[in-house]
Amino acid sequence: MATTMYFEERVRDQGGKTSLDIEFGRSSSYPEDSIYLTVDGKTVIMDRATAQRFVDAVVSVGHYHGFLE
Repeated sequence: MATTMYFEERVRDQGGKTSLDIEFGRSSSYPEDSIYLTVDGKTVIMDRATAQRFVDAVVSVGHYHGFLE
């Protein structure tokens, strides 16, 4: 499996009570390259349609909070 990691971090709750280990990137494990997401050691490689919805949702939240123009 060829991957390119774009994000790897222990993400902590603002209240400091809990955290998640998150890794995110691209994977070529299947014939179609797509997005993989690992949370606390459990990995999924999204099909392209799911990956598109995931990206659209992340971009929408980013716009809402002013992280993107």
